[in-house]
Amino acid sequence: MATRIGVDIGGTFTDLVYYDDETGETVEGKVPTVPHAPEEGVVAAVSGHVPRAVIEKAEFFLHGTTVGLNALLERRGAKVGLITTAGFRDVLEIRRGDRAEMYNLFWRQPEPLVPRHLRLEVSERVKADGSVYRPLDEASVAPALAALQAEGVDSIAVCLINAYANPAHELAVEKLLRAGGFAGGISLSHKISGEYREYERTSTTVIDAFVRARMSNYLKRLDGRLRELGFRGTSLITRSGSGSMTFAEAEERPFETIMSGPVAGAQGASEIATQLGIEGLVTADVGGTSFDTALILNGQPQVLYEGVIDNMPIQTPWVDVRSIGSGGGSIAHIDVGGLMRVGPRSAGAAPGPACYGKGGTEPAMTDAAAFLGMLGPGKLASGINLDFAKAKAAIEPVAAAIRQDVETTAIGILRIAASSMANAMREVSVEQGLDPRAMVLLPFGGAGPLMATLLADELKMNRIVVPPLAGNFSAWGLLGADMVQSSARTRIMDLGDANLAVANGILADLFAEVAARGDHLEHGTVRSARLDLRYKGQEHWLSIDTPLAGDAIAWTADEAGAAFAAEYLRTFGGTMSEVVEIVSIRATVRAPLPRREQVFKAADAVAGDEIFDAYSFEEGRRMPFRVVPRAAITKPLVGPAIVTESTATLYLDAHWTAETGAKGELNLIRAEAK
Repeated sequence: MATRIGVDIGGTFTDLVYYDDETGETVEGKVPTVPHAPEEGVVAAVSGHVPRAVIEKAEFFLHGTTVGLNALLERRGAKVGLITTAGFRDVLEIRRGDRAEMYNLFWRQPEPLVPRHLRLEVSERVKADGSVYRPLDEASVAPALAALQAEGVDSIAVCLINAYANPAHELAVEKLLRAGGFAGGISLSHKISGEYREYERTSTTVIDAFVRARMSNYLKRLDGRLRELGFRGTSLITRSGSGSMTFAEAEERPFETIMSGPVAGAQGASEIATQLGIEGLVTADVGGTSFDTALILNGQPQVLYEGVIDNMPIQTPWVDVRSIGSGGGSIAHIDVGGLMRVGPRSAGAAPGPACYGKGGTEPAMTDAAAFLGMLGPGKLASGINLDFAKAKAAIEPVAAAIRQDVETTAIGILRIAASSMANAMREVSVEQGLDPRAMVLLPFGGAGPLMATLLADELKMNRIVVPPLAGNFSAWGLLGADMVQSSARTRIMDLGDANLAVANGILADLFAEVAARGDHLEHGTVRSARLDLRYKGQEHWLSIDTPLAGDAIAWTADEAGAAFAAEYLRTFGGTMSEVVEIVSIRATVRAPLPRREQVFKAADAVAGDEIFDAYSFEEGRRMPFRVVPRAAITKPLVGPAIVTESTATLYLDAHWTAETGAKGELNLIRAEAK
């Protein structure tokens, strides 16, 4: 057991949950995000909701943030220079030659993070097997450095061809750069990624160099402020591939934190799915600015080994979370064709939706929900009391533009938003051959429970599980983020017992490399390994989880081949008679955090529920909704009802029933599905 504090920064709100290991008590808090200084929102959340004595005894502070992601999307990072092998200067611009939007004649690739005049070459060449074809010409490094220094670059990315197989030349370049007086950050591709594919590895190295300074400065500022509040424990940040790493490690490997924010909810969803024995679960994280969704199968999120941000690949484990610009603050507007759209532009934390009364005048999704009565009396977190008159006034211009009344327009705003969210959910389910109708919906975030029954209706889902602490569920998910480190190395060779022994040698090196990154991974750890396998002649591969005997793969080559064939059959519906080959070996070390058991207390039954008129999408009309505190649901609650809690509001439409489960969750069942 360990007292820990989790804080997740969103575009509109910063969410906090702390867990007291002595009592099992959890406390949640929500404060507005401070976009220009996100650490200030974190400090406000911690100081405002966690007693000083708890801060001082807390063992872990766990954090989810989009600082690195925003730096990339906004192109506000370091000025980066790239040093690469002669002949590979333009790999960032050539890319893969494909198009993100095939049928858009006006689509253009985003500009590379490093312009051509800052991409310089040195003479050297290493083969894919690690042998040196052309030794490094050390004299070619000096003019490259001089040119980059003259341009005032903040950091340098060094990505030499096949350095993953032999890093000697990259290490020599780094030594020469330091000897030449360069004091900025240096990112070496072999330390960033041990995998092949030059474009992807170069892109990842450049991204690391681009966000390193901003991420490092942010984490140092935040850690300093936490120490001022009395925190003496270990500060951790979530990784894109799930799990967490220390702030110090994140400063050395910032590219691993690009998706730090969105993965926390997927981690919490995995825990809920395991506890409740749910085989297939789709998440719906509806925040103020964005909507995130992920697929959880058999208690595990789907992990990719390459992510993409703004059409730039990143070679790192990556929880498959799909995000769109649709949330409670998404603005309804009229496009050039006269049609109403919702998002991706958001009212954000400031000024926020019009109904917040903070100066916003444009109609947000929250304004539509407020006008329809879906938020009940409108007493929200952070002391916000909804102004229904301002919500109506904000919607009126859009309603006039489409020649509809305000209520019809508000209904349309909610329907359009739900449709956009459902399309993202289809990407992680239907487009992977899975039927969401046979799965469970897990809504969370400030507006997740609000949209739950609408999303279920879009996808014809019949069961919804609303988790405890739904409004701050991502922050709760942070508290279970085990410390994790991983590494991979490409070594293409036929799958056979002799080559499997070679793979085991590489695996031992990878485990040693991971252990060297942090002494916290020395004790009580769990090790795992994967083999990336494919049929010879193929471009892509499947990653297969392998059993271990000590630090070695326990399978024979035949057993590994059989496991690959079974997974290939499950994925593609057939197998091939070609030779199987190893592509990469992956090692992961996990240091589990102490488990936590949340204690939930039901409230006494409320005498005389409040009644509030709201619009029912199931009935197509306004009707009386009961307003019930979540903690007071001690027996099945038949909709329509509005269920309130401190950081979220559940809209329970007609023909739905809610019942409290053993873990404090609310189980929602569609009436006709019984």
